[in-house]
Amino acid sequence: MQQREHLTRALWTLFEPIHAVSYFAPEARQAFADVGLPRYWDGYFAGRAAPLGPVNAAPVVAVFSGFSPALIARSLPAAWAAAPVESVLNARAIGAASTLHRVFPDAGTVAAAAAALAEAADRVDTIGRPLAAANAALHRPEDAYEKLWQAATTLREHRGDGHVLALVTEEIAGLSTIVLRCAVDLDAAIMQKARGWTEDEWNAEFDDLVFRGLVSAENTLTPNGMETLTRAEQLTDRLALHPWHGLADAQLRDIAQLLHPIAVACLAVLPEEGPAGRHSLWNPVLDPDAVAVPTTPRPR
Repeated sequence: MQQREHLTRALWTLFEPIHAVSYFAPEARQAFADVGLPRYWDGYFAGRAAPLGPVNAAPVVAVFSGFSPALIARSLPAAWAAAPVESVLNARAIGAASTLHRVFPDAGTVAAAAAALAEAADRVDTIGRPLAAANAALHRPEDAYEKLWQAATTLREHRGDGHVLALVTEEIAGLSTIVLRCAVDLDAAIMQKARGWTEDEWNAEFDDLVFRGLVSAENTLTPNGMETLTRAEQLTDRLALHPWHGLADAQLRDIAQLLHPIAVACLAVLPEEGPAGRHSLWNPVLDPDAVAVPTTPRPR
């Protein structure tokens, strides 16, 4: 395990829940409803894809990875007729900032965290990373709460884009990822429904993973499957390093100390069993080297 790569992985566990409030908090859901997107998945897909412009389902299927094309097509491009892109961008910022105000009213800590994350977000490398590029190109908010959320989102999508690249490299992108992870740490019943896959599609993918020797017929990860998943996670970590260039490890820990209480507060509004699972938060005070942060998904 490379220490630098592991520390940036640990930082991700802290800005991920800040980003994720936009999908689950009541303020965020209401903000999307107010612009004409009351259905959950309309708000999710339009809200997350809005920086790309009024795209149809196909590119979103490609860049999000893991969602059924049929599920995405129920929302896009129809959502843009109800809510233009600028309205959606505004709604997601308002909803996220309102949530952060409520769960973490310490404006001074938020301002310091926002400044630190915004500097890192300004350094994201964007070639081959459409979601990172689109978010990085957005106007920089002046409000500290909006600034924090936007920076966390840019960094999260940067890491996510790299993760998809890693999954493609290992030939486990899309539905393969979801079924494979359900042999490790995710609930298959929840994930199949949440990601919109039919029983036939799910079973066909499972059979293919068994044929490839990545999972057993009893739905446990094989040694080959674990090696494949580990390589994908290691490449994801390497591809996520660029925004943190120029910062010493001690500075990463300082940023983590700012983010930790905010992440804890955000975690309280996220579901225990959501469509993305849950991550163990890095506590940089109790665990400065992030020893407790897993390098790969842990079995349930």
